Amino acid sequence: MKKKLSLIVIAILIFGAAGALSGCGSDEGSGSETASTTLKVGASVTPHSEILEQAKPILAEEGIDLEVVQIEDTVTPNTSLVEGSIDANYFQHQPYLDDFNSENGTDLVSAGAIHYEPFGIYAGKTKSLKDLPSGAIVAVPNNVTNEARALLLLEQEGILTLKDGVDIKATTADIEENPKNLTFKEIAPEQLVRSLPDVDIAVINGNYAIEGGLDVKDALAVESDQSVAAKTYANIIAVKAEDKDNEAVKKLVEVLQSDEIKDYINETYGGAVVPIQ
Repeated sequence: MKKKLSLIVIAILIFGAAGALSGCGSDEGSGSETASTTLKVGASVTPHSEILEQAKPILAEEGIDLEVVQIEDTVTPNTSLVEGSIDANYFQHQPYLDDFNSENGTDLVSAGAIHYEPFGIYAGKTKSLKDLPSGAIVAVPNNVTNEARALLLLEQEGILTLKDGVDIKATTADIEENPKNLTFKEIAPEQLVRSLPDVDIAVINGNYAIEGGLDVKDALAVESDQSVAAKTYANIIAVKAEDKDNEAVKKLVEVLQSDEIKDYINETYGGAVVPIQ
């Protein structure tokens, strides 16, 4: 009798350990091969949450229950990931993640790149770049990585010149030539669309432009697909380092990089969101 009880205890321990290794957010107490795995992903509303919703039924067929947590700021997705209230996030590019890790001593990593959102220059009080007056007010994102990207786009359009070699580390202090004596107003990325009536032009992240009802086709200028930004700022699935090879995470990335999701992105966003090829 004691031997039988010992075997039962051993079996419970073995199956319990297997369940603990089955993936992020596995349903507790399932222990069966058909049990679903819950994967909780924090994402900005547009386009990230919308893209994830398209992936949800595909992942369900693979036994993965995708739970999308909509987050409207650019800090909470990473802090929530560090704290463990979500398993992954989808809202940022690698330079932004590197900056977050550097400032917070964290070790979040990319599990895969999904899409690229071209930055655009949008009209406020001034309706064309050729009419940009001397002393014009230009709104740019207020975080380091996105401000650099905005400045690179302004340089692309011949509006200013940056010091050699600064690239994605550029700040307004790195402007070498500012012939129109522009004034730069640093604003939270999610507030840039609302700032348009108060500035001459604004350089806006693709996702926030979409959320604010702007169309990339109406932008005064857009990042070149051959620019430093296009090669650097792909939006990624971010996870804790120990979860990079988790099977549920790998399946999520595989689905988001599939032709089915690429087609959805191309058909839905009209060039404002571009899938990584």
